[in-house]
Amino acid sequence: MLWIKKNQILSIRDTGIGMTKADLVNNLGTIAKSGTKSFMEALSAGADISMIGQFGVGFYSAYLVADKVQVITKHNDDEQYIWESAAGGSFTITRDTINESIGRGTEIRLFMKEDQLEYLDEKKIKEIVKKHSEFISYPIQLVVEKEVEKEVEDDEPAPASEEGAKIEEVPDEEETKEEKKKKTIKETVVENEELNKTKPIWTRNPEDVKPEEYSEFYKALTNDWEDQLAVKHFSVEGQLEFRAILFVPKRAPFDMFETKKKRNNIKLYVRRVFIMDDCDELIPEWLGFIKGVVDSEDLPLNISREMLQQNKILKVIRKNLVKKCLEMFQEIAEDKEQFDKFYEAFGKNIKLGIHEDTQNRAKLADLLRCYSTKSGDEMTSFKDYITRMPEKQKNIYYITGESRSAVENSPFLEGFKKKGIEVILMTDPIDEYAITQLKEYEDKKLVCITKEGAEFEEDDDEKKSREEIQKEYEGLIKTVKEILGDKVEKVTLSNILTDSPCVLTTGQFGWSANMERIMKAQALRDSSMSSYMASKKTLELNPHHPIIKALKAKANADSNDRTVKDLVTLLYETSLLTSGFSLDDPSSFATRINRMVALGLSIDEDDLPTAEEPATESNETPAGEDAETSKMEEVD
Repeated sequence: MLWIKKNQILSIRDTGIGMTKADLVNNLGTIAKSGTKSFMEALSAGADISMIGQFGVGFYSAYLVADKVQVITKHNDDEQYIWESAAGGSFTITRDTINESIGRGTEIRLFMKEDQLEYLDEKKIKEIVKKHSEFISYPIQLVVEKEVEKEVEDDEPAPASEEGAKIEEVPDEEETKEEKKKKTIKETVVENEELNKTKPIWTRNPEDVKPEEYSEFYKALTNDWEDQLAVKHFSVEGQLEFRAILFVPKRAPFDMFETKKKRNNIKLYVRRVFIMDDCDELIPEWLGFIKGVVDSEDLPLNISREMLQQNKILKVIRKNLVKKCLEMFQEIAEDKEQFDKFYEAFGKNIKLGIHEDTQNRAKLADLLRCYSTKSGDEMTSFKDYITRMPEKQKNIYYITGESRSAVENSPFLEGFKKKGIEVILMTDPIDEYAITQLKEYEDKKLVCITKEGAEFEEDDDEKKSREEIQKEYEGLIKTVKEILGDKVEKVTLSNILTDSPCVLTTGQFGWSANMERIMKAQALRDSSMSSYMASKKTLELNPHHPIIKALKAKANADSNDRTVKDLVTLLYETSLLTSGFSLDDPSSFATRINRMVALGLSIDEDDLPTAEEPATESNETPAGEDAETSKMEEVD
């Protein structure tokens, strides 16, 4: 029991066995005699150091907040004594004739320092008890003063009338009792408020705990106003023994991926005594949204943060927690509605887990959900995708991009749509990181259709036909490569295009166009990485497209024709945009487009203004207007 007394005193009292005078001398004497020395002697004799507090080492921490400490104690075999010391190397023990009898037990009075008065605040005491001793099996009470409203009879006489006394009939006694007015007054009462009402339900059998008890415990633990989405209550026995309760919240916290955020989701207890709530070794970062309690029977009570980092027991606990979390996610996945809520809130965490957790990558891949060209408004899993694959199809095809509308209208999908092959659409930036780590699912290779090497399974006739077309277009391929130079690594014919004239694919092991866009957006990126990871582009031409056919005829007639060069450059720049890249020189692209517009409007090229030769106006143009036009062109 704790209570705050006047004169800046904090009193802590128990109803234990108390201490005799001899106990006071032996246990609360000088540090050198009863504390550290006894501790070290016992340690060298092979004592169990996990029994923190048994050597009296912790008692003197009271002087961190108090100038003077009094210990009033009563043992059944002795009188009531007061032990008193101001930590100056001496203490006094006197028989207690001042205070009222405490019956049996001990009371510690801390005379607080001027700069430590915050520990006399009710709110602060409640906060400390809740954090460190919320689940201690014995009750901890705080004596508090509360104002309560009370109804009492109003005995004040009615004020006399100014006009003088009037003769009134005297009513009966019974009527008077009924008519007596009542008033509400505020009264200060002293109550014992229990601070650790929440019981450690993890110590009970999961079958005996009701759902509403889990909800109540979850709200007390996390201060959430909503119930949890799912709960996992389990115990591990054998070589290692611990109990745990893990919760999945309904919503993701807004600062979930904040790097400087203090993590306090999993609280570590040792035999129901709180140890810490920000232990990074207990659960991986990708499971940072999981809330819960872990109570170990094997860790020592006085374990430090440094010891925790080296402790093998903690690594075993971590492995078990991850395993149980995955089991819980699989249970959520059985209910589609619940899993949709879960995935909307924590889908990014699953993808981060695929990127970071090599051991559980395959299990996490089962939980992935994505849109596809055949899934409509519903998301699909890789498992469902495989069930819809044609017999000939050996790979899982996917495409990454900035938005769903952008990837759905991508030229890369044309051939796949025509052949009825389903493609998974990935639009979350973290998808790029996760999918490059995943590589395959159930022995099916994951193939990005925006990279080279994404080809359909062909029969002999189709292969023969493609080889013939390849020979036919060798001249154009050579011309296009000469015109574009180092802008592309090579030029080939495409077998995935149907409606677009050309497209730009990237190297199989470099960044995709979408990944390049993501990396360029990093504020603190290392630009040196771009030099070797940046995409080596391949221009793929559609030999069946009218533009490419006409371009081939024109190039065969005269490969040095300026129009051919302009058209090739324009096709390259438009394919940059449709393939998800950004233009290096947008102004030259705009100039080429303007030239094409002029051609469509039958405007002679000589009439168009150029940077080198400003357009000359006709003689009819006024001089002032001519000067103004020249200035505008100069700015351009």
